[in-house]
Amino acid sequence: MATSKARWFALAALAFCTLAVGLDGTVLSVALPTLAHDLGATTGDLQWFTNSYLLVLAAVLLPAGMLGDRYGRKRFLLGALALFGAASAWCAWADSTGQLIAARAVLGLASAVIMPLIGAVLTVVFDERTRPRALTIWVTANALGIPLGPLLGGWLLDHFWWGSVFLINLPIVAFGLLAVTAWVPESHGDRTRRVDLPGVILSAAGLVAVTYGIIEAGDHGLDDPASLLTVAGGVLALIALAIWQRRAKEPLIDLELFRSRGFTGGAVLATVASFGFFGLLFALPQFFQAVGGQDAFGTGLRLLPVIGGLLVGARLADRLVTRIGARIVVGAGLALMAAALFAGARTGVDTGYGYVAAWVTVAGLGLGFTIPPSMNAALAALTPERSGVGSGLIQAMRQVGSAIGVAVLGTVLNAGYRDGIDAAGLPAAARDSAASGVALAQRSGDPGMLDVVRHAFTHGMAVALVTTGAVAAAGVLLALILPRHVRRPAPTSPETVLAESGV
Repeated sequence: MATSKARWFALAALAFCTLAVGLDGTVLSVALPTLAHDLGATTGDLQWFTNSYLLVLAAVLLPAGMLGDRYGRKRFLLGALALFGAASAWCAWADSTGQLIAARAVLGLASAVIMPLIGAVLTVVFDERTRPRALTIWVTANALGIPLGPLLGGWLLDHFWWGSVFLINLPIVAFGLLAVTAWVPESHGDRTRRVDLPGVILSAAGLVAVTYGIIEAGDHGLDDPASLLTVAGGVLALIALAIWQRRAKEPLIDLELFRSRGFTGGAVLATVASFGFFGLLFALPQFFQAVGGQDAFGTGLRLLPVIGGLLVGARLADRLVTRIGARIVVGAGLALMAAALFAGARTGVDTGYGYVAAWVTVAGLGLGFTIPPSMNAALAALTPERSGVGSGLIQAMRQVGSAIGVAVLGTVLNAGYRDGIDAAGLPAAARDSAASGVALAQRSGDPGMLDVVRHAFTHGMAVALVTTGAVAAAGVLLALILPRHVRRPAPTSPETVLAESGV
């Protein structure tokens, strides 16, 4: 019984660590207008507050998993948590845009270590029977940061200075450090494996170039030559990585993993779900603020049905997978997401929140059906020795999928919005974004212009949601590659982890 309790205490610690990373990803969005004023940040600075985090995250995910496998996952996790706390404090007291960009890059470094190593620890601590529930809790903790970030951030900005939105990480990190120290066992992979330096360089260059190119495409359009060349360069680096991994004696990535239908199918379907989910999160906050006139706090409240649906969906999926198989549950989840997104495309300027809450809840339900079983299918194919780098690979795929989702759907949304603005002959200043269009209309006191801006945005959002729904529908077909039952070669108990670690 004590062993079982220790296992779930360890999960609580890991969930809190995940929550800190999730909060950091969303709380910044509500502080951007204040940062622009207090630090004199330009639009480019505001973009780099986010991009510096994402680019370092993409560069370090794979080598972080490999280093944790070799030198100790608990040791690296504790170091990353301490670094995350220090970087959060640095963000809070940064007095220039350069300092804040640098601090955000350090946060990306810490997050790149935390996320794959949590997945690796879950793989070795929880067996086939208990892992799905553990993954559900982990995914939910990550998703909770989405509405909690705007809620907490909005409240803090109303009562304190902007640095307080970063200081909320400190108590979570402090608890995480204590809990990981007390309850998470140390574990290793193959300690004799050498560092694959060419693999590390090629993976970092490829993932950074692809991520940066996609971000730039989201800003300048999918036909921007510089963005396309950057993405192409990243793809070439990743192709070179795959070729090198076949020749390397001790490769960074075990390409044999992709021979497993469970790993490949689970990782790909989790990436598809991330594409749709982050595309949805790109559109909804803008809709609530530009069309509904909500502030950051109100936007966070209106995103809560996503979490409610996810909790219910994950709970049901945990029971259904053992009865009808993972691929049917995941396929049903993606079908629910597709149906919800197609229904969301019918949202208009005068649509009541009840309708929006209904389809958003169904989208969350589909997400709960999709992410935990997909992640479990992928993680179950990993041996304890390679769980760190394998988890890093899964997280890297999801990271790129999320970036692609935001860039592609952002471009689709902006194109639809600008078409509406151009057709009405509104000033060029209204084309930048719905927020700028609303601000221009309010300054001019022209209700007709405000109505055009809002209708143009809902048109662009509808096109983006249909695109997202089509991707989710295609994922239903991909779900057929998942095996009916997820099996793990040799379930590893906490006692085995301790024994292998020499404790």
